[in-house]
Amino acid sequence: MLTNGLRILSDALGWSYFVIWSISFYPQAILNYKRKSVEGYSIDFATLNAISFGCYTFYTSNFLFNDRVREEYRQRHHGKDNSVAPNDLAFCIHAFVLCCITLSQTWLYPRAPGQELSAWHRFVVSAFFTIIIIEGLSVISDIIPTIDFLYHLSYFKLYGSTAKYASQASNAPPLPYHSNDLQSSSLHRRISITSADPPRDGASLMSSSISQAPYSHSLLIAQIDNNWSSITGNPAKLGLSILSIAFPSFFMLQHFVLYNEHSDIETGPPVKYDETSKLLEA
Repeated sequence: MLTNGLRILSDALGWSYFVIWSISFYPQAILNYKRKSVEGYSIDFATLNAISFGCYTFYTSNFLFNDRVREEYRQRHHGKDNSVAPNDLAFCIHAFVLCCITLSQTWLYPRAPGQELSAWHRFVVSAFFTIIIIEGLSVISDIIPTIDFLYHLSYFKLYGSTAKYASQASNAPPLPYHSNDLQSSSLHRRISITSADPPRDGASLMSSSISQAPYSHSLLIAQIDNNWSSITGNPAKLGLSILSIAFPSFFMLQHFVLYNEHSDIETGPPVKYDETSKLLEA
């Protein structure tokens, strides 16, 4: 009875984070559409978001449906199933689609002069796809296990999340042309997408801690069943939960405290940048 109740609560929390986090992807796309411009929006953020969510979607779908991957996981974790749940895949697919839409806006709408993908991330993206092609061929040739290939994809998701948040928060290299710290403003970083992060990942972590061991990343169940593979077997989700609590909290600090004087203008006309890359009123 208790186990069934915990599973129901876990499922409710899991789908709650899907709804909350999925909604948070829309404001930035809507803001770009209303302004008909992406000036002030990090190109690195948009690019890494789309690529990394593509990786995470492929990773999640294989962990959920690929029998070979599921068996490889069991062999490494004492017969336990992995913790990926249907709501994880639903979140990934939805996020990937919205990120692709937002990325396409950076191609369609005007940018500021010099506002482009940074040289560092052009290198990183090129290197990543080169490595993925080589590893993909290695999987086909049975040189490396499929699960290791998927883990490497998930690690790029962790890198992408770290880099995209850092690039929006500051202008330290290797970062994009425009960012909150560079502009001393969070004006064109829609705060809705960050303020929704803590509820999503709080729900995700809480969901993990009360779900049944084979299907969760559960601190609680890991302690009860002495099955820490529910956490270590999916390091990407744990890492993303931590990142998505820490960085959005910092963005909220930027938006409401550090640069609060700019936060009352969200849908004004496109802005212009001078040669020093400072955000000026049109």
